[in-house]
Amino acid sequence: MRKQVAELICTVSGCRLLLAVALLAAGIAACTTSGRADLAGMSFASGPLAGKVVWRDLITEDLDSARRFYGGLFDWTFEDSQGPDGQEYAIALSGNVYVAGMVAIASPADGTRYSRWLPYVSVTDVDDAVSEAVAGGASVAASARNVNIGRIAIIVDPEGAVIGLARSKFGDPDDRTTAPAPGRPVWTELLSNDTVAAAKFYRALGDYDVSTVDRRGGEYTLLTNNGESRAGILKNPADNLDPVWLTYFGVDDPAAAASRAESLGGSIILPASQELREGTMAVVSDPSGAILVLQKWSISGGTS
Repeated sequence: MRKQVAELICTVSGCRLLLAVALLAAGIAACTTSGRADLAGMSFASGPLAGKVVWRDLITEDLDSARRFYGGLFDWTFEDSQGPDGQEYAIALSGNVYVAGMVAIASPADGTRYSRWLPYVSVTDVDDAVSEAVAGGASVAASARNVNIGRIAIIVDPEGAVIGLARSKFGDPDDRTTAPAPGRPVWTELLSNDTVAAAKFYRALGDYDVSTVDRRGGEYTLLTNNGESRAGILKNPADNLDPVWLTYFGVDDPAAAASRAESLGGSIILPASQELREGTMAVVSDPSGAILVLQKWSISGGTS
């Protein structure tokens, strides 16, 4: 299994400099859509929830396939919009809650796939966070700028993992609105080659408290803020692999969900099994190659 995961990360995380260029064009367009969203089904905190992942964009070469895949897998519905340059953008809803965006990018001529999930973490000041990140060894993929929802930037951390920074002018979606449930994002995790260095970097960036716990086969690093667990850091399953941020989505049955993903044009990378966290998760890719983790999550109270 370690070899499978290693090949997975190696395959999707190469060509980081080219990826940063793609994200520069795609990620910014994602947050500059001109439509007016209906936020009646959501509630917001009065200030920033520092360290919380408040949004996720799917960078994809095939927006139509992404709609069919995620609509069929999670029962999402979509609102179509455009960036200021006419770039396609779809906003995904789970019920009446906005959960993600989907950004269309052109397929590279060499056939390289850049499709992936890009998380945005809330910070109190985007410009200060970018400066602190750069001082800590990060590079800037998309410089800080104002958009319709507030101010954003995209950075590449010292190990090469890409993450967005956001400061919403509306206030961040509160924890009741974004409560984990089937069909919604339930966790965000960094696969890192150096978990100690990564924890030090993100401690400053997201104003996190850092702790380690024993979790199913090894040590796990938790990033918390004000007592709320916001993200995790896991040691890469093999050395010398490019780190990447993974998004977990809640499902009732990981094995059934993985089979459904495959029937919708995706691929099963790691099937649900007792060897993989007692069968509570599976790893799949969508039709364009973006990786996602399917995590068992019950309505009544979390993982099982």
